[in-house]
Amino acid sequence: MRLRVILLVLAIGSLILVSFMLPLALLLRTFAVDNALSSATIRVQLVAPLVATLNHTSDLQVAVDQVNEQNPSEPVTIFMPSGQRIGANAPVSPGVRLAETAGKSYTEAAPGGVAIFVAVSGIGPKQETAVIRTFVPNSRLRHGVVQAWLLLGLVAVGLLAMAVIVAAQLSRSLVRPLANVATAAERLAQGDLTARAPVEGPPEIRQVSNGLNRLAARIGELLAHERETLADLSHRLRTPLTALRIDAESLSDDEEVTTRVIGDVDALTRTVNEIIAEARRPAGEGTATSDATAVVGERAAYWRALAEDQERWMTVDLPPFSVPVRVAEQDLAACVDILLENVFAHTPDGTAFSVRASPRTAGGAWIVVSDNGPGFSHPDSSRRGLSSAGSTGLGLDIARRIAEGSGGTLTLGRSPGGGGAVTIGLGPAARQVRKPRRHIKPRRPHRNSQADDDELFGPPERFRTG
Repeated sequence: MRLRVILLVLAIGSLILVSFMLPLALLLRTFAVDNALSSATIRVQLVAPLVATLNHTSDLQVAVDQVNEQNPSEPVTIFMPSGQRIGANAPVSPGVRLAETAGKSYTEAAPGGVAIFVAVSGIGPKQETAVIRTFVPNSRLRHGVVQAWLLLGLVAVGLLAMAVIVAAQLSRSLVRPLANVATAAERLAQGDLTARAPVEGPPEIRQVSNGLNRLAARIGELLAHERETLADLSHRLRTPLTALRIDAESLSDDEEVTTRVIGDVDALTRTVNEIIAEARRPAGEGTATSDATAVVGERAAYWRALAEDQERWMTVDLPPFSVPVRVAEQDLAACVDILLENVFAHTPDGTAFSVRASPRTAGGAWIVVSDNGPGFSHPDSSRRGLSSAGSTGLGLDIARRIAEGSGGTLTLGRSPGGGGAVTIGLGPAARQVRKPRRHIKPRRPHRNSQADDDELFGPPERFRTG
């Protein structure tokens, strides 16, 4: 923008200077020509009285020679009525004849300059007319014109330089506040709600800065209200959860069922607490990281018991090392839970499925959940609110937003068995991750043998369930 303002001022200044300087330059040239011709005419007129008063030709020759010595570049010649020429040698041109006949002064263009003719009447007894001729060369006509033009050019360049300097300062006073506003807007777009634009510059820019600052403050207020509202709504779930726990503890027929129900209630309570803490966490508060191998293994172990109850063949394939990703532990666990819950909710009992995690070449991890079910009925099933199975249609959209928030992607496809496959790419972690908290008890199957426990709680890197 600064360059455009400077170029605009430069263009307008150039047009103004040309419109004034060009006529002034022509006027200076005309003035120099008129000055040279006037000086030569005055000099010739000073000689004219000598022609009328001096009776001897020799005296007139001496006077003309003195004049020519003083101005050798502008020689004077006198054409006497008798045909005699006194002074510098010059041809008898039509201008001489015209001045002699008409008895007037004339100016005639000659090669290399201009010739001036002055008629002197009353010469001799017959009152004849003599003609005095002088020649003004082009160098005399143009004397000082080039220097004047150079001076005008320097003045024009100086004025343009001053205009550019002033335009640069003015554009700086405009561009700098606008750049500050753009920087504040970029920080707001990146999630920094504390960013504010300095209120400076012209009134219009100050008005824009005030509007942006008010908008940022309003956005912060709305987000804070939204977080508090979400926390309040989540907190309301604690009352029915408490009642559900009391009812679960009152079950006495089957201790196994009571233990499982209480565990589920505790898990749900912890989930609600995490939602409250997450809702009240300010936006943009650092970058969370987690270990994809540990989290996926933990969530797979949690859902394995339900897979056994529904006689599903479950395959889990995990790398034997940590894979750090740029996702919070609770977000990654929620993402894996969504994908596995979709398998159980939208495929019939006995449908096999697999969970696989692997490192990405550029850092991060791939997580693939595939099944042998009917697959996806809509090619864009991850679109928010879209569901063909009577659900809310929010699960895959939540998983997609978690993946994209880490710098990754979510892709829907078909598994080798003809069912659905969801591939999530997660971005690499910016720092070292800590081991996840194993705060959720895994589901317990109905059968409770020691062999089943060993198979359930064994190493999570690779195991199969059938």
